[in-house]
Amino acid sequence: MHWELSDEQELFASSLREWIAAKFPTETVRELEASDGMSSFTDALISEGWWGVGYPEEAGGQGGGVLELALAAREFGRAAVPDSRWLAAALVSPLLSEDELAAQLSGERRFALALRADRTPGRVPLTTDGSTITGSVPHVLAAADTDVFVVPVNGPDGPGLARVTASDVTVSAENLLDRSRAVATVEFAGSPIAGLESGGDTMLGRTATLAAVLVAADALGAAERMLELAVEYSLQRKQFGKVIGSFQAVKHAAAQMLVTVEASYSTALYAAAAVDAGLDDADTIAAVAKSQVTKPVADLADSALTVHGAIGYTWEHDLHLFYKRAKLDQTLFGVPSAWNELIAAAVLDDNA
Repeated sequence: MHWELSDEQELFASSLREWIAAKFPTETVRELEASDGMSSFTDALISEGWWGVGYPEEAGGQGGGVLELALAAREFGRAAVPDSRWLAAALVSPLLSEDELAAQLSGERRFALALRADRTPGRVPLTTDGSTITGSVPHVLAAADTDVFVVPVNGPDGPGLARVTASDVTVSAENLLDRSRAVATVEFAGSPIAGLESGGDTMLGRTATLAAVLVAADALGAAERMLELAVEYSLQRKQFGKVIGSFQAVKHAAAQMLVTVEASYSTALYAAAAVDAGLDDADTIAAVAKSQVTKPVADLADSALTVHGAIGYTWEHDLHLFYKRAKLDQTLFGVPSAWNELIAAAVLDDNA
C-alpha cells in the first residue's frame, strides 16, 4: 500500500522543501556545521513560522499533528539540516504544561528531556530528595542549547518529572560522526529543582512513540536524497565507455534502493497518521516504523556509497552528509533490535 497525502499536506511538504533549499542549501549546512552555528536554523524556523507546525493553535502553534511533524522531519533528513533543537522540542512537548508549551513555541524558553539519545525513551530516573538532583545523563539531545531540562526522577513521593534550569547543571558536549545533530552529557551536582510533578510514565510513552515516528521520517528523507544522488551519479560516471547506470549490477542496486524508499515512505507516514488517529496499536505501529525503516535505510546508505565508489568517501561530495545521518538514525533513540523486542512483547501480550 502506498500512503497518500492530502493536497494540503503535499503543499506543506513542498513549501518547506523549497524554503530549506533557498535558505539552507547544502553549502550553508556545511558552513553551519563547521562554525558550530546550528542555532541559526532553529532561529529561522521560529522567525518564519515553521516552528509551530504540528502543535495546537491554542498553544501558539500553527495546527496540524504528528503527521505534519513527520513531514517536517522527512524534509530535514533530505537536507541534512541541524535540527537537534527541533527534535528535542518535539519529544519534550507531551511533558510540558500549556504555559511551558506556549513559551517553547514562541521561542521564549527552550526545553529538553534529560534522557539518553542512544536508547529507547523510557524511565531511567535519577534520585532526588525533593529539592536537589545529583547524577549524570549522557548523550542528551540538544543539551547545549537548552534553558530548562525535564528530568525523570524518583523522589520522596515516587516517580516524577523535575524541572532544572540549565544554569544549574554542567553540560559537556560530545562528538558525533554526524555533525548535523548534537548531544552532550548533563551533570547534576546538587542541582536545585525548579519544579516537580508526580507521575510521567504515560507521557514518556508518548515521547517514545514520537521518537520512533520522527526518526523514521528523518531516515526516509535521507534515503530519498541518497537515491537521487546515486541515480544522478550513475548517469554521469563512465566505465569502459558506458555510463555505469547501464550496468546490470548498478540497475539492481538502484531498484533495491527504490523499493526501500517506497516501503519506508508508507511505513513512516502511516505510523504518524496512526498516532494522530489514536489507534489502539499506534505505539506498536510506531515501533515497526523505527525498526523497519531505519535499518533498511542504513543498508541503503551502504549501497549508495558502493554506487559512488571512491568519490563517495570524500569530504567534498555531499553523500557523506546523508550517509552519516542514516547511520545515526539507526541507533538514535534505540537500535532496531530494541524496538523489535517491544513489538514482540506487544504481540505476545495481545495473543495472551
